[in-house]
Amino acid sequence: MLSVWIVDAVREGADAAGLAPGVLDAGERQRAAAFHRSADRRCYVAAHVSLRLLLGAYLGQDPAAVRLVREPCPSCGGPHGRPVAEGREVHFSLSHSGDPALIALADTPVGADVERIPALDMVTETASALHPAEVAEPAALPEADRPGGFARVWVRKEAYLKGLGTGLARDLSLDYVGTGTSTSARTGTGTSTSAGGSAGATAVPPGWTLIDITAPEGFAAAAAVQAPAMAVQTSTSAVQEPAASDRSARRSSSAASSPPASTATAPTS
Repeated sequence: MLSVWIVDAVREGADAAGLAPGVLDAGERQRAAAFHRSADRRCYVAAHVSLRLLLGAYLGQDPAAVRLVREPCPSCGGPHGRPVAEGREVHFSLSHSGDPALIALADTPVGADVERIPALDMVTETASALHPAEVAEPAALPEADRPGGFARVWVRKEAYLKGLGTGLARDLSLDYVGTGTSTSARTGTGTSTSAGGSAGATAVPPGWTLIDITAPEGFAAAAAVQAPAMAVQTSTSAVQEPAASDRSARRSSSAASSPPASTATAPTS
């Protein structure tokens, strides 16, 4: 099961700041203190306190005792690959952009990304680095819809590359993830024939699933998990309602007690 948590740094910020001294490790506290803008510090603290509370609940540990390490980079073998909890009983991914943060937990490698929808001029400047079919899909949309279409491609791409462990070090044009309008681009089966795309564009590799997450207004979000199909649970308030329920939900596939924050679903075929 994939558990996705949407963290609102404005709503969660004060509670997270109160918990931070007893939850974050020395490195995290140092990085938080280094932010010049209070809004950036608030988002970092809310996201990382939430992550530790969730990992602690899943692993049955004090959140402060969870040791976070990095896997070897799949590109160069260096010690800067995907972050994991020591022991790898759970895989996670964390992303934040402005006030919202996105956390994904799964039993298999997972990536998550949330981004603010960019201005049209940024879309024009950046899109050419993507897979040719991913350039074509947003370009086929009405001009007003292109930033949203590009943002959907971008968060899906980043989520997948985080799941791989390469991040943006991998050439963005190598993998097709698309705007999420076709089943094949969600589940990594067959080819995509999305509007504006290419009939021969290869979807994400077999065994991966891409999930579009309902994000706050003005943002796009997605998760990628190494599984052919996956049930999805999306929740909020990891700080205000520490998620002991998350562990039981993931082990029994029952719904957690926290209220749903989006209508994200994953394909079942």
